[in-house]
Amino acid sequence: MPEGLDFPHERLAWARQRAGFPDKADFARAMGVNATTYRAYENGQNGFAKLAAQFAKRLGVSAEWLLEGGPPPTGPIEVADVPPAMLATADDGTVELQRLDLSLSMGPGTLIDDYVEAEPVRFDPSFVRLITRAPYHRLKLVTGIGDSMYPTLNWGDTIMIDTTDRALGKQDAIYWISVYGASGLKRLRAIGKGRVLVVSDNPSVPDQEVDAEDLRIEGRAVWFARGL
Repeated sequence: MPEGLDFPHERLAWARQRAGFPDKADFARAMGVNATTYRAYENGQNGFAKLAAQFAKRLGVSAEWLLEGGPPPTGPIEVADVPPAMLATADDGTVELQRLDLSLSMGPGTLIDDYVEAEPVRFDPSFVRLITRAPYHRLKLVTGIGDSMYPTLNWGDTIMIDTTDRALGKQDAIYWISVYGASGLKRLRAIGKGRVLVVSDNPSVPDQEVDAEDLRIEGRAVWFARGL
């Protein structure tokens, strides 16, 4: 019997490596769990009883073994396909969405560095599911600046972006886009073969017609919050 399997966090680490996830962050990402939260599970700082069944399915072991111990699993690993949308629930029943340290222009556009810091924000999963069925780890929160999308969006609004939606599949929806290297939040409308109209809701701001190949969609806005 392998050594160091006396505690649940030790068995979790062993099963993760056995299942082909040498890096903790990679497994956390696959499960839609915040990497810092997951590290606390493997370090024994936090219990993971509520997530044991989900982890077990992905790691090809039983939840009972993860939590209670016993002879370690042997033989081939049978991994279940766990829908990401059902993952990422923390011990308190909330889910963590990443709030990017990023202000997206609702004007001419904002140049964005490749690396953007993020912090977790907790939501009630039932509330998130009223908005979207996208996996939790693919939902990002950004801040809007500028007035080109007024009155729909105001300066300082927090906007939830579904980063799974990276194609113009919904006419006149608001998307996080990048045009000629500048990123922002704009309404998009397909107007012909290979042509897209980038629309500003503020009537005083002119729209922009671009080639579809010059437009990159990072995700679609699905919800926003505004302070009083």
